[in-house]
Amino acid sequence: MSDDNVRILRTPGHHGYGVKFSPFNPNLVAVATGQNFGLLGRGKLILSDLCLPDDGVVSSCEWSDALFDLTWSEQSPNNIVTASGDGTLHLWDTANPQAPLMVYQEHLKEVYSVDWSQTQDYQVFVSASWDTTLKLWDPNRSRSLMTMTGHEALVYQAVWSPHLSGCIASVAGDGILRIWNTKKNSQPSITIRVCEGEVLSCDWCKYNENVIATASTDANIYGWDLRQPTLPIFILFGHEYPVRRVKFSPFIETQLASASYDFTTRVWDHTAPSPCLEVMKNHTEFVYGLDLSNHKEGVMADCAWDQTVAIYHPGKPHLTPHEALQ
Repeated sequence: MSDDNVRILRTPGHHGYGVKFSPFNPNLVAVATGQNFGLLGRGKLILSDLCLPDDGVVSSCEWSDALFDLTWSEQSPNNIVTASGDGTLHLWDTANPQAPLMVYQEHLKEVYSVDWSQTQDYQVFVSASWDTTLKLWDPNRSRSLMTMTGHEALVYQAVWSPHLSGCIASVAGDGILRIWNTKKNSQPSITIRVCEGEVLSCDWCKYNENVIATASTDANIYGWDLRQPTLPIFILFGHEYPVRRVKFSPFIETQLASASYDFTTRVWDHTAPSPCLEVMKNHTEFVYGLDLSNHKEGVMADCAWDQTVAIYHPGKPHLTPHEALQ
């Protein structure tokens, strides 16, 4: 990819773990970070406006421990929830970032994932922790609504279905993908053995409620049809080290992106004869966070341990990221 098609935002002294575009404003992107690779020190939530020069920072929120993930509220354009290494979650108002509006403290170990429901009738968020549990939260209540147990190792990610109200997918170090219907009970309704290693990430297809992709420490990406989950419907090879994030395109049903410990971010079409469409090599450390814009087709963001965030528009070398967002 041409350097002219990549914009690099710096996060000095803070290593990136999670990055997300605003669901309300196509020009806003937020990144969750930690000092000292998240092992020791403080965490910072950084909000940047891509229409501004340099790093575009318009707001930042600090916490006493590393921030491992974030999710934007689907109700308020200024609210973001972050997940921390000290087991807490925080609701922030980015317009008044001095202190969180709420602190949620029930998890017993690091919280590695947080995701806000996108279905209109179920405005809650889910957290996933190294204590092997998932928890369901109403942002206005200090105590969780539900605790979900079933994983036998630390949980890396939990994500809501964009189609099915109350439905969550989660993956963990036990090598298992689990599907939960929170409107029925706190036990998984579907369990899929993905691999012998750890499963680090998952995402739902935006056009098919039965299709989910997983990413794991065996460096592969697997696609699953929940109606026939015995074998994967596709396997994507190419990454050299564990795949840390996988995200389906919000615009093209068969396309998805991935970020890896091999320092690359890749774009795939799982139906193409040569599935890997593009390889982005913009980082010098593990790539941890990844997001695809819901506003503009192809606009992506990733963040890495090299203290940078990359914004780009794959496959459109004639457009700068700023032009792509217009």
